Amino acid sequence: MKRRIRVFQVATGNVGTEMIGRIMQHADLELVGLHCYTPEKVGRDAGEIVGLPAIGVTATGTVDEIIAARPDVVTFHGVFPDFALYERVLEAGINIVTTADWITGHHREQNHPHPSGKSPRIVLEEACQRGGSTFYGTGMNPGLCHILGVIHSCDVANIKYVSVTESTPADCHHSVESWDNCGFRRPVDDPEVPRLLEVGSRVYADGVYLLADCFGVELDGPPEFEYELGACTEDIDLGWYFLPKGSLGACRLRYIGKVDGIPRIEAVIELAMSPKTDPQVNVKGCYITKIDADPVIYSKHLILPRPGTDFSTPEALASVGMTVTGMPALNCLRAVVEARPGCITSADLPLRTFAGSFEMTPQADAS
Repeated sequence: MKRRIRVFQVATGNVGTEMIGRIMQHADLELVGLHCYTPEKVGRDAGEIVGLPAIGVTATGTVDEIIAARPDVVTFHGVFPDFALYERVLEAGINIVTTADWITGHHREQNHPHPSGKSPRIVLEEACQRGGSTFYGTGMNPGLCHILGVIHSCDVANIKYVSVTESTPADCHHSVESWDNCGFRRPVDDPEVPRLLEVGSRVYADGVYLLADCFGVELDGPPEFEYELGACTEDIDLGWYFLPKGSLGACRLRYIGKVDGIPRIEAVIELAMSPKTDPQVNVKGCYITKIDADPVIYSKHLILPRPGTDFSTPEALASVGMTVTGMPALNCLRAVVEARPGCITSADLPLRTFAGSFEMTPQADAS
């Protein structure tokens, strides 16, 4: 049996809350700490914070306490990156896997420059080299859905175009701040909406860079951004989020990567808070890979709840989305711990990185 990976988790928002329970169910992982930004959570048991029985891990609130615990890896599930935390943890020799706004780093460079004036990728790379640690960003989209795009190309020749689409309801992701930052519930004709959508979604363009790297082609420049907006045809009250009539309630976004002036790779995102928009964005509840090649590939990646799942509350439905966002991070932890120091992407990791784990076998009664 291999030694379990010692995990220190950061944040208990939507994804982080789901991942505490998933770590406890993962035979390969041991939760040794939890870092919280909310003072009211510090000092409480991690299980209690996320609605589980006590698990014997007390939430802390300083980076010093993360470093003192000497975990193998920190899993970061905050909504937005914390570069100050990243640098200190990495230079202390502790690996980081994050689901927050990072795949290749191109998006951060273009939209969120580091205060030092350096490239964010260089800042993290230098911290990794000082500590001999590894930094890796993943998630479902961007992240695993782009790896599906690569895998689906393994039996074709003469590729002309690769398209990866996320087509999902948006109302199950209960993050008011995230959606507001993307321009939702603003009037659809507000000139700020396209800019906010692009800034809020530009990380999806990182998936285009990742695909280009895996296919061995060089993009002409940053992927081009195109958008279609759906305006709410009536007031929509989701309970946790209110969208006035005429506000942004759905969208279809495209990031298109060109090679030698020819469109070759695209990432498409279809999101809808409600079907009551004009035009209507017909979300399909899946991830779609389309490859124009010989032969042509069309594949749907459907995510279905386990039979018997109780969806009597919105939170239960939302947990499915949080699971598929966070599990690519948990399943890759051993591979990241064993990887070379530095900033890496999915292209640098072996196939086993993306494999899930079988459920833990109940221990037999020793008596």
